[in-house]
Amino acid sequence: MPGISPISLNERAIKKLSQRKNPVTSWFLDLNLVMGYWGQGAKRTYHHTAPVNTLYGLHEALVMLTEEGLEAAWQRHLSNHKILKNGLESMGINFLVDEKNRLPQLNSVFIPDGADDAKVRGILLEKYNLEIGAGLGAYAGKVWRIGLMGHSSRQENITLCLAALQETLG
Repeated sequence: MPGISPISLNERAIKKLSQRKNPVTSWFLDLNLVMGYWGQGAKRTYHHTAPVNTLYGLHEALVMLTEEGLEAAWQRHLSNHKILKNGLESMGINFLVDEKNRLPQLNSVFIPDGADDAKVRGILLEKYNLEIGAGLGAYAGKVWRIGLMGHSSRQENITLCLAALQETLG
């Protein structure tokens, strides 16, 4: 399945690529092939499957961001994080990351004592159509990950999340 990964190269990086002494070990990671497709003097030879749906999605997301304004989007995410933070803390749910190091878009919180991780997340999904992420790696079963990203970072979503958690946790 094709994917997308924006990359930016300055002239110095492009020069270094073109003067490489050892061959690239993977066709997929050969930026010289990509430059042959996009760069100066491009021959438009086939290198990869274009991620058409992903490009349309990226375009629409950038249109939405342009309409809202970058600074306004940052402020919306921060304001919504504070609403979520206050609501979670009022339920005794604490954050994994110190406040000074947090991202407003990704909120990792400790699962309250006595709460069944999978059961709570299952109820939230079944009853409220609300999905929060499970902890990963060393944090599996210890934290939940609550995202406030993009269009999902809206007050009605935070209100739903807080009310659903409060009712589910009892």
